[in-house]
Amino acid sequence: MSQSDPTSLPPGKVAVRCKGVTKTFGTGDNAFLALRGVDLEVRTGELLMLVGPSGCGKTTLISVVAGVLRRSGGECTIFDHDYLKMAEQETTRFRGKHIGFVFQAFNLIPTLTAAENVSAPLVINGMKRKEAVDHAREMLHKVGFDDRMMESSPNDLSGGQQQRVAIARALVHNPRLIVCDEPTSALDSETGHKVMELMRELALGKDRALIVVTHDSRIFEFADRIARMEDGRITGVETPPDQPVSI
Repeated sequence: MSQSDPTSLPPGKVAVRCKGVTKTFGTGDNAFLALRGVDLEVRTGELLMLVGPSGCGKTTLISVVAGVLRRSGGECTIFDHDYLKMAEQETTRFRGKHIGFVFQAFNLIPTLTAAENVSAPLVINGMKRKEAVDHAREMLHKVGFDDRMMESSPNDLSGGQQQRVAIARALVHNPRLIVCDEPTSALDSETGHKVMELMRELALGKDRALIVVTHDSRIFEFADRIARMEDGRITGVETPPDQPVSI
């Protein structure tokens, strides 16, 4: 059965459904199985945090969910759509409209200003440049940027400031699924809490979901559920306790 238009998504209770998802890097004797049969559901209206030791497959999993990597096996649907059943152009359109990704390495374009970096998803989706930059500036204000900082290039910004630009870029086009890799790692406690409050406000409306990979126990309180990962598998999903979880 062919899928419906992937840019027109019906509302649903499950935003992400992974069943037996595997991902192998390399071939033959050099093959490495990074995901070993991941089962996970992310519900609309929730913030799910993914925790576990370095190298356990967290970044690989969210990269598969966001369509940055192609899975090797199993099933994975995003709002009932499967990247492997889409043509390349459909995948690009789907991700550009519905997915926001905060990369751990930020992936900002060094030749563009902060405002221009944040405006990129809007321009890609067809918005005129001036209007896109105006929207980008509004989003940067929400993450604590002043007008002068918005005109700075990434190389002139601190690591924490670059992280806030990356977060603003992921949120600016109002995607239905936000996927974040260590979004508060370069932020102080106060700024990290403000960013998480903003992300909950903007990303957790009706029929939206947020996945956060983190080692930062300071932000566990923002999670609706915490999924634990080890050796390429989900080992358990729990509601956050009153006290920070040790990882």
